[in-house]
Amino acid sequence: MCNLYTVRKTAAEVAEYFRVPNPIQSNAGPEVYPGTPGTVIIENGGVREMRSMTWGFPLRLKGMKPDAKPKPVNNIADLKKYMWVGLASKEEWRCLIPMTGFAEAEGVKGRMTRTWFSVKDEPIFAWGGLWRVSDEWGPVYSGAMTDANEAVAPVHNRMPVLLHPDEYDLWMHGSLGDLVALQQRKYPAESILMERTNDFWVAKKQAVSETPTLL
Repeated sequence: MCNLYTVRKTAAEVAEYFRVPNPIQSNAGPEVYPGTPGTVIIENGGVREMRSMTWGFPLRLKGMKPDAKPKPVNNIADLKKYMWVGLASKEEWRCLIPMTGFAEAEGVKGRMTRTWFSVKDEPIFAWGGLWRVSDEWGPVYSGAMTDANEAVAPVHNRMPVLLHPDEYDLWMHGSLGDLVALQQRKYPAESILMERTNDFWVAKKQAVSETPTLL
């Protein structure tokens, strides 16, 4: 699962890479966690825009107190599932999530460390996602997941739906079948770089759940 990723580029660099004419200064940090702000690329009237949104669709579980904070659903397991298919079918609710790397937890529970993955020769790359406007948090987004390829599988059995640059328009404008096909295919393992670290999975200032929420 993806429960932590980075965007270690300036807004201007992200805008240039995704051909966005209006770079914005987001309140997102370089490390993005579920329930916190992140930057996404949407299209409005055929023009790409950068937007700041909360990572994760708010979900209220049965038995939660009325004043309890919803859980962020930050990963999409199946685009054909009832919660997602309506959004995935409409181009206006699709987005590209800029990334420079994503992390998975590895090791013994309670002392897990961060293992980072990036794309070879791609200082910025995109994760296929969906977005909507929620009552609780305003604009929110979530990223589609797929089966891990051979490079990620030693650490986790799932990974983000990473897109090649020539697939960005297909994700934004293709059919639902095109999106499902992208979710079901495996990203080439030879394009993935892995970096194991001794950094603990739980950040000093912000705890990162070892179990992300997905539907």
